Amino acid sequence: MAHLGPRRRRALAVPVGLALTASLAFLPTAAATAAEGGSTAGAATAAGAAVSGPELSYVANLNAYANVKAAKKAVERAGGTVVTAYEQIGVVVAHSQNPDFAKQLRTQRGLFVSVGATRTAPLKAVQTTEEGATQRLDAAKATARARQGQEPLEPNQWDLRTIKADEAHKINDGSRNVTVGIIDTGVDDTHPDLAPNFSKGQSANCVGGVADTTEGAWRPYADGSDHGTHVAGTIGAARNGLGISGVAPGVKIAAIKVSEPTTSLFYTEAVVCGFMFAAEKGIEVTNNSYYVDPWLFNCGSDDDQKALVEAIGRATKYAERKGTLHVASAGNSNQDLAAPSLQDVTSPNDTTPVPRTVDPKVCLDLPTQLPGVVTVSATGDKGLRSYYSSYGLGVVDVAAPGGDKWQVPATPDANGRVLSTLPGGEYGYKQGTSMAAPHVAGVAALLKSAHPSATPSQLRAMLKAQSTRAACPTQIYDSTGALIDATTCQAKWGQTGYYGAGVVDALKAVK
Repeated sequence: MAHLGPRRRRALAVPVGLALTASLAFLPTAAATAAEGGSTAGAATAAGAAVSGPELSYVANLNAYANVKAAKKAVERAGGTVVTAYEQIGVVVAHSQNPDFAKQLRTQRGLFVSVGATRTAPLKAVQTTEEGATQRLDAAKATARARQGQEPLEPNQWDLRTIKADEAHKINDGSRNVTVGIIDTGVDDTHPDLAPNFSKGQSANCVGGVADTTEGAWRPYADGSDHGTHVAGTIGAARNGLGISGVAPGVKIAAIKVSEPTTSLFYTEAVVCGFMFAAEKGIEVTNNSYYVDPWLFNCGSDDDQKALVEAIGRATKYAERKGTLHVASAGNSNQDLAAPSLQDVTSPNDTTPVPRTVDPKVCLDLPTQLPGVVTVSATGDKGLRSYYSSYGLGVVDVAAPGGDKWQVPATPDANGRVLSTLPGGEYGYKQGTSMAAPHVAGVAALLKSAHPSATPSQLRAMLKAQSTRAACPTQIYDSTGALIDATTCQAKWGQTGYYGAGVVDALKAVK
C-alpha cells in the first residue's frame, strides 16, 4: 500500500510497465463541497479561543444521545470550524488552530466520548508535482503467449491460477449487481481494461473528509500515483481481449480516493468519509490496501489515537450494517501482529517519528485489525508467505497472492510480482500485501455474485471455510532471497499465523 515509495504501505515494488496505446486524461480535482449523508457548516473562530497553533484536523465522537447541533456549537466555541458531521454514526470532522481544542472538548463528557487530532502536521493546500518516470516495456515486446480464451497478458498472471480464478471464469465472471469499492489513491477509469467495469456513480474523492463526486475527482493526482489503479485491475479488469483479467472481471469497480496529494498519506477524516460513502452508495465490498496515517498502531491509552480508532470503527460498523464487507491488507513490516509487543519506529509519519513499544492487541493497525474486517497476508508463486508480509495467529483471516520477487514463477516473464493495470493504459508489476487484499476482495465479489443475499459476516465465513488449507512451512525466503527456518509460524484452531484459514479459492466461490 503505498507511501508509494520509501514509506511502509502495502505495496513494495516499483512497477515495470507494459505500455499499451491508450491515453490518460486527468481532470483537476475540485474542492470538496458536500458530504454524502452528512452536513457542512462554517464558523468563525470563537471569540477568546486560542489560535496560536497550526491548523489541524480533528474527529469528535459524540455520545449515543448527544445532540449534533449542540456538538457543532461546542466545536465553534472551542475555536473550531465544522467540516462535516456524519450524524448516522455521531462523528464530527473539524479544523482548528487552537492548541487546546481537543482538550476543551474532552471536558464536555455529556457531548463527546473522544476527540483527537487526525495528524501531527498542519493542514496543507493541495499540491501536485510532475509525474515521475516509470520503467516501461512496449507491448510489442511482451513475451506472453496467450492460449484460446485467455487475455493477451494472462499467461503472466500466475496469481490468478494460484487461486483458481481462471477456472472460476469458465463458470461465473461475477455479477453486474456487485460493486467493489477501492478505497485508495484513486483509479484511472479511462484505462481500457478498467473502463468497461467502472462505476462513476459510486466513485468520489473523500480527501478532507467530504465526498466530491465531480467528474474525474476519483482519479489519481497528476504526480502519477499508480497504487489504486494497480489494485483495481487485480479486482476487476475486464475480459475484453486486452491486457489482463481481474479476479472478478464481471463485477463493477468504483474508486474512493482518500490519499493526500504529494504525500499519499491516508488520514482518518478521509477514510471515515470513504467507508460512509461506500455504505450510502450500496457498495458490497471495499478493498483497503493501506494503513491509516500518521500512526502505524493506534493505542487506546493515547487520547488522540483513541478517537481515531473510535471514528473509523463506527464508520466500518455502519457500512457493515448496510451490507458492505471490508477487506484489508496485513502490512509489509514482516511483523507478528499477535506478538505480545512490537517496535514502532515510524510513527508519526507526517512529522518526526518517536520510537515506541506497543502491544498490538490494544494498539491497532487501522483498518486491518478492526472487528469484522477480513485481514489478508501475502504469498508468492511457491505458496510460501512473502518475505515482507506481516502475519499473526488469530489476526490474519486468509492469505492470497501478493507477489514475492524471490519466488519466481514458470511464466513467460519469470516475474514473481503481480501484474496489473497502471495509469495511462499501461501495465506493470508490484508486490505487497496491497496486492494480496484485492485478490480476496475479488473472490468476495464472486461469492456475493453467487449468493446475493449473503451478509458481510456470512461472506467472511465462506471466504475462510472455502480457503485451501496451508500448513506452516519448514522454510521461507528472507529479504535477501536466502531460505531460512520458518520458526515464527504458529498453528492452532486449524489456522496458522502465516496464512490464517488458508489461501482463498475463487473456483469454490462460484461452484
